Amino acid sequence: MTDRLAEGERGAPHRGAAIAQFGVACIWLGAALLFVAVVAPAAFAALPTRTLAGALVGAVLPPLFYAGIAVGVALIAFAAFINRGRLVTRATVGGFLVAISCAGAQLVVAPRIERARASIAGPVESVPTTDPRRIAFGRLHLASVIWLGVAVVGAAAAATGAAASLRKTA
Repeated sequence: MTDRLAEGERGAPHRGAAIAQFGVACIWLGAALLFVAVVAPAAFAALPTRTLAGALVGAVLPPLFYAGIAVGVALIAFAAFINRGRLVTRATVGGFLVAISCAGAQLVVAPRIERARASIAGPVESVPTTDPRRIAFGRLHLASVIWLGVAVVGAAAAATGAAASLRKTA
């Protein structure tokens, strides 16, 4: 009985960490999916110009990406604690994907998008589709979308890894 009690006591902090990890992953994942499925499409549908919609989306993305960096680091820390330092787990890889993808999107791609946008006098859609500046803008936009998609996959992996840890501690 003493061994089972000691084992249960050791599992309690890990269970709490797994719950926190699951919650953090799901909250950020929910925010990202809300942005992708609701905020961005609604901005482009409801606002009178694509420039205004782009400005709104551009204002919402930095907090999402910076939060993703912090969430990714937290997911890695939780996973290291839960798995006693073993770093190759679903939750750790997921956290790494979230942090790196959000950092790449916010710190590398976003400034390039701003430079591309600034090089175009007026709205991006006013420039011919064959213009190299518009092509560069489109490629950078695609890169940002891909980075966000990778982060969403990472958050989902971390959430499922945390759920698996919860099943083990139950």
